[in-house]
Amino acid sequence: MDEIPEAVPPMLAVEGELPTGPWAYEYKWDGYRCCLRAAPDGTTRLTSRNGNDLTAAYPELTGLPPAAFCGLATVLDGEVVALDPAGRPDFGLLQRRRRQRPAGGRAAPGVTYFAFDLLRSGGTDYLRAPYTERRSALLRLAAAAEPAAEGRIAVPPHYTADAIAPLDLLGVARRHGLEGLMAKRLDSPYLPGHRSRSWVKRPLVRTQEAVIGGWQPGAGRRSGTVGSLLLGAHDAAGDLRYIGHVGSGFTGAALADLLRRLTPLARATSPFAGPVPPVHARTARWCRPRLVGEVAFRAWTRDGRLRQPSWRGLREDKSPAQAVLPPPPG
Repeated sequence: MDEIPEAVPPMLAVEGELPTGPWAYEYKWDGYRCCLRAAPDGTTRLTSRNGNDLTAAYPELTGLPPAAFCGLATVLDGEVVALDPAGRPDFGLLQRRRRQRPAGGRAAPGVTYFAFDLLRSGGTDYLRAPYTERRSALLRLAAAAEPAAEGRIAVPPHYTADAIAPLDLLGVARRHGLEGLMAKRLDSPYLPGHRSRSWVKRPLVRTQEAVIGGWQPGAGRRSGTVGSLLLGAHDAAGDLRYIGHVGSGFTGAALADLLRRLTPLARATSPFAGPVPPVHARTARWCRPRLVGEVAFRAWTRDGRLRQPSWRGLREDKSPAQAVLPPPPG
């Protein structure tokens, strides 16, 4: 096996309104951010944002023909995405795939790697190159490799303001149920591991990564399983602060999976810094803060709680330390 290049920590965006001028715009894809590394012989490795090896989870993205990368050692930044029958990203399908075990002949939902940045190819390092140069090189690689990639690797489109207004693109994203839009300065280099204002994200759905610090037993139809999860996120000092509880958005399979994972993490006391409202603490089953999930929500309350949260699923690509509170407004 040829040598596989080292992983590159992802460049991160700030959240804000869409800028205009010398920017490119890409749709936000609802999946798992991953660095894909390929050796010249086509052997690949997938590395999550927090450095975990996800290769075994997505065998269809491994062992590609060497021609899929033009026979070059390659490093890509992108997203592992599961598409629904209409061709739209579906985060729920990724969650189902994670829980599903090969049994009864059922096929797990397939995935595609959406590559949106080329970081290294052969002997060329593109990290300091501007976005326009990296994107052109990525498109050339994709055009040469497309037949060999067999649809398992795709390069989603990008747009500039002289072709279509960014607000019109945001409207397209809204109509098709996409997560939002990314804006990237045309002259921006790739800054590994840094959050930069050269990349701006404009989400359509507000989401928050959260650590599970406890859970409440269910009643009625949920008797014997999880009724709701008690969630936290880290403040600027690194303390885990309680941000609310979520009891909607679960499937039966998700609840069974959560109970299986949470039971061995039991502890006697709350892991949160500061109090949890008595109505939730009274019946809580506390757990070690090891599991990270994602919720969609409407807004933050004045006391720092999530308003109308809905569970989206576990994020095994994130570490507990990455679940942080957003900075205060202004």
